[in-house]
Amino acid sequence: MMPVPESPCIDDGIERTGDQVDFKHWSSAIQQRMERALSRAVPGPALVPSGLHEAMRYASLEGGKRVRPLLVFAAAGLCSGVHQAAEQAACAVELIHAYSLVHDDMPCMDDDILRRGKPTVHKAYDEPTALLVGDALQSLAFELLAAPGLLPSAQRQLQMVACLASAAGSQGMAGGQAIDLDAVGKTLDLSQLETMHRLKTGALIRASVRLGALCGAADAADLERLDHYASRVGLAFQVIDDVLDAQASTQTLGKTAGKDAQANKPTYVSLLGLDKARQLAADLRSGALASIAPFGHGAHRLAELANFVIQRAF
Repeated sequence: MMPVPESPCIDDGIERTGDQVDFKHWSSAIQQRMERALSRAVPGPALVPSGLHEAMRYASLEGGKRVRPLLVFAAAGLCSGVHQAAEQAACAVELIHAYSLVHDDMPCMDDDILRRGKPTVHKAYDEPTALLVGDALQSLAFELLAAPGLLPSAQRQLQMVACLASAAGSQGMAGGQAIDLDAVGKTLDLSQLETMHRLKTGALIRASVRLGALCGAADAADLERLDHYASRVGLAFQVIDDVLDAQASTQTLGKTAGKDAQANKPTYVSLLGLDKARQLAADLRSGALASIAPFGHGAHRLAELANFVIQRAF
């Protein structure tokens, strides 16, 4: 097991005395840093094709809690990660997430009109533009990860590229979405529902933690512990999403509330009920925290993020 730092070892842009920055200020600083980094990474409308670039920025900037980048930075901080590599990895995973939202909202998929409190890309622009925005954001994500010299070890950098590709593909996010579409109107048992969400939502969250760890000195045992943590956080994230979809308003969510029920999609709430769904999320958090307990205080940002995922709802 790697030596565990007593304080974050990457340059996350926060002025601090020792390790006393609270989670709110730490996460806010990372979110601001990500906004700047994404703004630099995504081409502006001054470059041709200007309309596509404008729509790409519309889809990826000024929105969301940046949970996946926060996980990248937290894992990189634990593992003494290279700060520029962590920033690039965080941008890459967020671009994959943004592309997935653009495509998921299209009429051929979930057919939604609201995302992050504003019209979805196919509504703000048009369907062909939304399709191309998703394609271009996905390509840009891998361009960032493949930048020459991002890490001292080319082999480690290739592992990062392979990690994100796997998480986004048919054995990850895209595969989970395919299962989700096929499950409309059907009854899934708890195991089937878990399989779907471990792919659709969990794969990219697991990749976020692994990418951060690969930026640093994590060994095989560290990666295994972190993957156990991330798999539980990823599933808890989806359980809470189902709870929010059932309870919160459209204004609170920034997207259409109750959409899953209207579409007759199986969810943790429809299968377990609200109380048992909340308890499952709490149990998953406990499992996540137990997985990173051997790291001690060095993993406190990861622990805070596990708590944050749960506290989105209650």
